[in-house]
Amino acid sequence: MKPGIIPPIIHGGDLDRARAAFPDAPEPWVDLSTGINPWPYPLPAIPADAWTRLPARSAESGLRAAAAGCYGVPSPDMVAAASGSQAMIQLLPRLRAAGSVAVLGPTYAEHAAAWTAAGHGVALVEGLDGLDADVIVIVNPNNPDGRIVPIDRLLELADRQSARGGWLVVDEAFADVTPAASVSAHAGWPGLLVLRSFGKFFGLAGLRLGILLAEPALAGRVRAAVGPWAVSGPGLVVATAALADSAWIAATRARLDAEADRLDKRLIAAGLPVVGGTSLFRLICTPGAHELYNALGRAGVIVRRFDYRTDWLRLGLPKDDKSTTRLLDAVRTVKNS
Repeated sequence: MKPGIIPPIIHGGDLDRARAAFPDAPEPWVDLSTGINPWPYPLPAIPADAWTRLPARSAESGLRAAAAGCYGVPSPDMVAAASGSQAMIQLLPRLRAAGSVAVLGPTYAEHAAAWTAAGHGVALVEGLDGLDADVIVIVNPNNPDGRIVPIDRLLELADRQSARGGWLVVDEAFADVTPAASVSAHAGWPGLLVLRSFGKFFGLAGLRLGILLAEPALAGRVRAAVGPWAVSGPGLVVATAALADSAWIAATRARLDAEADRLDKRLIAAGLPVVGGTSLFRLICTPGAHELYNALGRAGVIVRRFDYRTDWLRLGLPKDDKSTTRLLDAVRTVKNS
């Protein structure tokens, strides 16, 4: 396992930075820099005491039961919740003694950063063969290219990690749109830890809810480390309803698939090849990515760029025809120049 270069972290959704870089861009901005569903779950009625009282144990238990049902986990005892998957990403490295960590890349940079900050030796790797790390981290489907590691391969790795006292951490932040590729139903598997991000698929990133799935003893350790009242009362109400709403989930998967296919056709027609992604984001590859990024910024459209692949841009789904038109008009300014 050869050490890799850990890239600087550039997050999507940073409109403050976009406005500073492109001060003359028209408002409002079209934010396509994240993989967040632009058609969010409709908020249910929230009882007044959800705002005025500390969350009850029963409310958290209800959330864990809803999450177990949604993700196919055998028991709510295998579920832990925190204020965002980022909180889980930063917590997990502090639950192990310093050791070696392999992160399958290129991927979301926060994993490598969190394990490094906690004193672990981190290497970015391009393949899974021959790894001897104490912890292996895989984002599945991957951000930004949508790469999927098959379930049987993940379980094989989890077995190997468990036998040596190690972990396999599978970040399924975008797995809601590819349930057949999810390993969540195997959450009780020794050595396997699964992270789920509520806000992306349900379009409610501001709610800040991350979920960890693991064998009961480890999930219990995580709940203890997170501490009480880790999720707000209103957040518990909304997330419990959303996770149990199977009809909305199925309809949203179909809608996202259709909208991603529609966007692909329009991008390809505009001369931009789509090389990967999920139905929450698309990845394009073009030699003129830097020029296109700047043209989009001047038009008030923010997308995600990458320092380690300067020919890549990642685009979320536009929420309406007006947003799509602004995107494609900016593309044409580059193609026609």
